[in-house]
Amino acid sequence: MTSLYIHVIHPHIEHRKAHGPIKVADQHKTDSAVQRFNTKLALIITTVVGSMWCAYAFGLFDLISLPAAIDGGTSTIISWIAQTFLQLVLLSVIMVGQNVQAQAADKRSEATYKDAEALLHGQEQVAAHMAAQDVVLRAIAAKLDIDVEC
Repeated sequence: MTSLYIHVIHPHIEHRKAHGPIKVADQHKTDSAVQRFNTKLALIITTVVGSMWCAYAFGLFDLISLPAAIDGGTSTIISWIAQTFLQLVLLSVIMVGQNVQAQAADKRSEATYKDAEALLHGQEQVAAHMAAQDVVLRAIAAKLDIDVEC
């Protein structure tokens, strides 16, 4: 006996199973040797500059010029804060924040992927349940001499 219901799997399902969720690192181009080198170098620089250790080092480095800024007066101190301290130290701190946000986005993507996978599994279970019901319905229809065409 055939089922009254025909389950058609969407073509994207196989692609999703093969590739998994998209992550931030998957967005980097790696088509050629130059692109792979540029990507690797950019990731290394981003990892180093986007660390709190680099922010601490920049902060200490900036403190070297602080005495000269103090001797220069108010406008020099303001200039030192705006042009030296904020730009160097905050650059690293902002990059750390962006790295944390990217990791959080990857975790959300993974969770969404797992949720979708659970939903798809549930749908497959419903389809199997419906197929089992079709067998019973066809058997009942046959006993009652009802013709079921589908």
